[in-house]
Amino acid sequence: MNTLTAITLNNPITTNWYVVTGGPSTGKTTVINLLHKRGYQTAIEHARHYIDTQKSNGQTVEEIRKNKRKFQLRVLDMQIEQENSLSRKDVVFLDRAIPDALAYYQFLELDYDKKLIEAINNVSYKKIFILDPLPFVNDYARTEDKTAQEKIHFLITKVYESLSFPVVQVPVLSPEVRVDFILKNL
Repeated sequence: MNTLTAITLNNPITTNWYVVTGGPSTGKTTVINLLHKRGYQTAIEHARHYIDTQKSNGQTVEEIRKNKRKFQLRVLDMQIEQENSLSRKDVVFLDRAIPDALAYYQFLELDYDKKLIEAINNVSYKKIFILDPLPFVNDYARTEDKTAQEKIHFLITKVYESLSFPVVQVPVLSPEVRVDFILKNL
């Protein structure tokens, strides 16, 4: 099962959480870091964090990402744990959120896990900011290429637009101006 028609949000709880998302190489982490420097509470991206922790244990990125389902589940577990630890009253900017996993499962052609469906049914976000893609830059943690970047970005946009949260597209601007744009559109 990996269609959005199987997803229905049943969560009446509201939060003050804003999601900053988009495909690989859209400037999410840069924007999150700038928001943090301006005094806002932020949350990290877990795929990169998981890769970093596993690399420190001696694994290569290829070894870490070899089992796609295991990788996605570990990242999902970390995201769920993080979101469960946040106060719903606090204003928080998240570098990706649980629904991003839906897009990655689609991209990797994985069936949705029960854990993912349950997690999606319990999410609540104030607004979603989808950053338009920047020129693709490869780094140690990315295994995608330009074509994958475009597909993942499309899937992330499709996922969030299918859910009940307001979505704002953030154009390509300098990082500081992107942050200003987001703050003006809260």
